[in-house]
Amino acid sequence: MSNPDAIAAVTATLQSILFQGLKDDFSGIDVTMRPLDKARQDNETNNRVNLFLYQVVRSAAWVNADMPRQVLPGEIGNPPLPLNLFYLVTAYGKDNDVAAPSGHELLGAAMSLLHDHPILGAEEIRLATQGPFPDSDLDRQIESVRITYHPISLDELSKLWTGFATPYRLSAAYEADVVLIESKRPTRSSLPVLTRGPDDSGVTAQGDLSSPLPTLEAVTPPKKQPSARLNEELVVTGLHLDGTSVQIRFDHPLLATPILLAPSAGGTATELKVTIPNQPANWPAGYYNVSALVTRTGETFERTTNELPLALAPSATLAVSGNAPGVVILTATCAPEIWPGQRASLLVGSNEIVADPHPAQTDTLTFKIDKAVAGTFRYRLRVAGVDSLFVDRSVTPPVFDETQKVVIT
Repeated sequence: MSNPDAIAAVTATLQSILFQGLKDDFSGIDVTMRPLDKARQDNETNNRVNLFLYQVVRSAAWVNADMPRQVLPGEIGNPPLPLNLFYLVTAYGKDNDVAAPSGHELLGAAMSLLHDHPILGAEEIRLATQGPFPDSDLDRQIESVRITYHPISLDELSKLWTGFATPYRLSAAYEADVVLIESKRPTRSSLPVLTRGPDDSGVTAQGDLSSPLPTLEAVTPPKKQPSARLNEELVVTGLHLDGTSVQIRFDHPLLATPILLAPSAGGTATELKVTIPNQPANWPAGYYNVSALVTRTGETFERTTNELPLALAPSATLAVSGNAPGVVILTATCAPEIWPGQRASLLVGSNEIVADPHPAQTDTLTFKIDKAVAGTFRYRLRVAGVDSLFVDRSVTPPVFDETQKVVIT
């Protein structure tokens, strides 16, 4: 595996290959690695090949791959940074090709050398980098670096030279694939598994698609209601809900810790019943996440089921102060208590009235109607998006709750 010096090591190796292969046939040859606008100065007339790294891209083939022989099955490795390097090879002939097209001859020789070196050998890399980059580890990389000709259009070449504001020179592009730079994050490796279960019995198989683990399928309020109220019984249905210890957990955003309740006696593996206690100060209205905690027979640890939503509805009785058409104050006695930050409103007929501020937890809310209209109106209290239950759905057809009316005179 390579380290961040590997990019420079590839460039240095290519420079060495070109120089060693060209020095005997071209007098005064040098191989530079300058940007395009610095590759040839006005006072320079010798033979030169310029090797310019113009682009670095991530290799799609290695982007999520663990390194072979470094990450064993079951371990969580960190993939290396895989890079493809793109070089532009430009030749400058002696005396700037005034007497003969020496640059063309030089470019052909350079391309022939790279054609004959499709893979950077480990010894070539060590010899080229032993001075400037001795610790790049590129020579020990598990995947060899391959050098291939990279077809590039005249338009792309022109953009490269134009970007450096320098006249175009005949060039050839090459790709070096791939450089694997090792991640510095540690690999995670778990301890081996000694047994597959109690008494090394292995996994448990069953002949259907139902979950083998404790699972909730429904949390049902009584009387076909969409939500539950304090002191009402819920029916919790699911799979594998039996065990030596079973609890129902209720989680609400306002609660510091979830509430745990023991189900009623007589529960089965598929059905439990639990009653929400009549504790208005401890159970804020709104939406809860309900799950079951089950310790199964023969196990010493607790399993947690999936979560299902449950709406806990408020209830309210109203007292009226004032007369229409003036200001009327409606005072609601609520259960559960309303917590600070909970939005509470009263829907009287088709009009919504927001409660006066309640900075502390309270069971009393006031609602002000500036221009009241006389009449008898059905009302419902809405807290945290959950309405009080004002429709009796246990009969067919459903009927309104006649107790939730307010008379304004």
